[in-house]
Amino acid sequence: MKSKKGYINLIYFFGALGGLLFGYDTGVISGALLFIKEDLGLTPFLEGLVVSGVLIGALVGAAFCGTFADRVGRKKTIIWLGALFSIGAVGTGLAGSVEMLILFRIELGVAVGGASAIVPLYLSEMAPAAIRGRVASMNTLMNAFGILMAYLINFAFSSSGRWDWMLLLAIVPSLLLMIGMLFMPESPRWLLQNEREAEARKILLLTRDADKIESEIRSIKEVRPEGKVPLSELFSPLMCPLLFIGVGVAIFQQIIGTNTIIYYTPTILTDSGMGSSSAIAGTIGIGIVNVLFTIIGILLIDKIGRRMLMLIGNVGMSIALGILGVSTLFFQAPSWLLLGCLCLFMVAYSASWGMVVWVVLAEIFPLKIRGTAMGFASTSLWLANIVVSLSFPVLLSSLGASVLFLIYATIGVAAFLFVLKFVPETKGKTLEEIEEEITSKRTKVSKVS
Repeated sequence: MKSKKGYINLIYFFGALGGLLFGYDTGVISGALLFIKEDLGLTPFLEGLVVSGVLIGALVGAAFCGTFADRVGRKKTIIWLGALFSIGAVGTGLAGSVEMLILFRIELGVAVGGASAIVPLYLSEMAPAAIRGRVASMNTLMNAFGILMAYLINFAFSSSGRWDWMLLLAIVPSLLLMIGMLFMPESPRWLLQNEREAEARKILLLTRDADKIESEIRSIKEVRPEGKVPLSELFSPLMCPLLFIGVGVAIFQQIIGTNTIIYYTPTILTDSGMGSSSAIAGTIGIGIVNVLFTIIGILLIDKIGRRMLMLIGNVGMSIALGILGVSTLFFQAPSWLLLGCLCLFMVAYSASWGMVVWVVLAEIFPLKIRGTAMGFASTSLWLANIVVSLSFPVLLSSLGASVLFLIYATIGVAAFLFVLKFVPETKGKTLEEIEEEITSKRTKVSKVS
């Protein structure tokens, strides 16, 4: 029994390791950028390209990895992503010019975007309904650990300014992901969808109680499509409302100001008077807060539900950004107040939107087109991420920090209303029950209209 539990934990660990790389590679640039600017003589435009290179690649990765995962399987896709992470780590770490750095940041972004779509999908399909929220949230927990790891590595090399080592060290977890996933099972839902019932049954025996396997297999078969599902199905009358919800929460997760804090915290703090090393040290506190409150969110997600967590998080984030905006509008806010508001934002975000969005996206789409739909929603998320990251420096210089933070706070209120109106609660239901419930509701609406 202990060996079975240990094996299950290994599945979840290696499945979620892609989330750690996602976090490390998006977080590490915040500190490295302070030294890259000096060594490579970056202009503001090139600085934006170095930061957003990962986001451009992520857009491509999210767009295509979902369909790829539906064709070849979740496991093989994650192994390929591990290889891309490894190539990107070496390429960025050894880049001798800004052109090569941007090129490999884009390549690395393909892996980041793919991991953002496929890792929560794999975890949600591997986990039983009762703990699916906690398991799928491991992706975000590992993401938080990855960001914290990046901040610690940045601080360790801040005195020497060795940004190359900051970027190169991502090779360690990327190789671990690639090798570890070779020994992990494929998603039983994907196997059943592809007429491989014997393999699916064997994997379910490893991860489920024996008396629940037959009922789960029957429910998966009931929603399994007959033959190939055309891409046009993504935009069918039944799918469009789900895409609206998925794309909506994905975009809101980005435009509420999250990545301005992850990417530009050191810049914000140095502009307030902190030195480079002190600013990077300040990000470690934010990274620790991110990890701790992601854990709290994981403990709550299967108890109070996805929807309630998102609503509570919106309130906290909007308050933090509102205070940040007002304080900088009327006086020169001290560094400790800026850092406190940034931490408050991360408390609310980490325990809610940072984690719950990925769980919701992995749950609401039907099995027959889940990978493709997840990829579409993730593509929307990364497109919004690019817009926010590229526009932030421009908006910061033209509008000022105070107005910009107040705008993000207002967007947080809009996100609250969106969740209240449109997002369904999926706590405690199997993926098949969620699909049946949502589909039946949409069918009734279509008949009435």
